[in-house]
Amino acid sequence: MPVEQLQEATAEYGSAAFLLTAGSDGRPKVASVEVEFDGGEITLAVGSGSAANAAAHRLVTLFWPPHTAGGYSLIVDAEAAVDGTTVRLVPTRGVLHRPAHAGQPSGRDGCAADCAPLFQP
Repeated sequence: MPVEQLQEATAEYGSAAFLLTAGSDGRPKVASVEVEFDGGEITLAVGSGSAANAAAHRLVTLFWPPHTAGGYSLIVDAEAAVDGTTVRLVPTRGVLHRPAHAGQPSGRDGCAADCAPLFQP
């Protein structure tokens, strides 16, 4: 999925998201970020901890929570490149996801009825 399509998909979620990185001890770190689209990439201003994590572990995730209970969250996996406290992301996979409910039928592309792939390799 081109970043332009992702930008359209994120319009309803806004520019505020959460960046998930992995620390040196393997624990996840969650940071609130403002997402900016720049050509084919996403640009984030982050703190030194998130920058160090993204530099050491390039696979990161952006998360936008749902607007309503039971609604879809937007989850985007990406590869990061770090320059100081600026992180540039190239999205690799995206999905809309909501809480699973017992008895939901299986959906397409390996998702149950509780998710909808946006793009993937």
